[in-house]
This record gives sequence, structure tokens and C-alpha cells, in this order.
Amino acid sequence: MSLLERLPLRLLIRDLAIGALAVAVLQASHALDGGDFAARWPLAALAGVLLALAGYLAHEWGHLLGALASRSRVELPAGLATVFLFKFDIGANDRRQFLWMSAGGFVASALIVALYFGLLSFGRPADAIALALTVLGVLATAVLELPPAWRVLRGDALPRSGPAFVDSRADPG
Repeated sequence: MSLLERLPLRLLIRDLAIGALAVAVLQASHALDGGDFAARWPLAALAGVLLALAGYLAHEWGHLLGALASRSRVELPAGLATVFLFKFDIGANDRRQFLWMSAGGFVASALIVALYFGLLSFGRPADAIALALTVLGVLATAVLELPPAWRVLRGDALPRSGPAFVDSRADPG
């Protein structure tokens, strides 16, 4: 099965819609720049949060694309109301696949940060909120995801637990 055939289309459509909504709200917020404080700040805050959410989703898609590119076994969610696009099967995948999956998220985050810093401005409220929240998300990634990836890269075993992992070898009883 090809990489394209393994993509969860319903989640891709959901996340593209969130990204499109973020851009639309950002444009609406920009149209109100310089106007009444009470009118522009709620829309600016919403745009900033939506752009940060889009950045997080891009990070998650990076993880998924890295996993799929290395032919990792993943478990896709049954519904759309999930913060994780997939669960990585630590029982069926090896160190190389884990590192590909990890690197995909890091690369996606770097690209989003570069894109946002290239296109957004700290002088606009929505942009500043989006940039600040995105940087906080990248810092959280550095704290939560870099240490386990570094340990695996240095030879440690794959993490055995976590909300984004499943172990197909685990005894269900």
C-alpha cells in the first residue's frame, strides 16, 4: 500500500478545513487592525489560537508522514475528535521507524515556525498571538519529545508508554 493510500483522508480534510478557517479569521482580523479595541481583540485572539492549532496539526502530520514513510505500523483513530492523528505501535515498529516518526514532527515544526516568522508580523495582534503560542508549542515539543527521541537515537529502547503509543504485543488480559 502506498503512502498516499495510507493517509487518513477524513483527518486530512478536517485539518485542511481548520487551516483554511485560521487563514480566513486571520484575514478578517487584519481588516480590523487599527480599529476599535473591543472589536478587534476577540477576533485577533481567535485567529492566533487557530493558527497555533494549525501549527500543532502540521507537527502531528509531520509525525504521521515520517511514520508512514518508514512503513511503520500505526493505529488511526475511529473518529475526528482527537488531538493525535495516530498511535505509533511500539510493539511492531523498530528504532529506525521511531526515529523517522519523531523526525517528521520536528521537521514539520521547523517549517511551520519558519513560515510563520516569514509571513506574520509581531506588529499585528493576531500574528503576535499566533507566533507566541506557536513558539510555546515548539518549546513544549522540545521538553516532551526531544529527550525520548535523543535517548532512542543514543541506543535506548523505544518508550513503552504514552498517549500517542500502542503496543500490539501487550497482553490484553
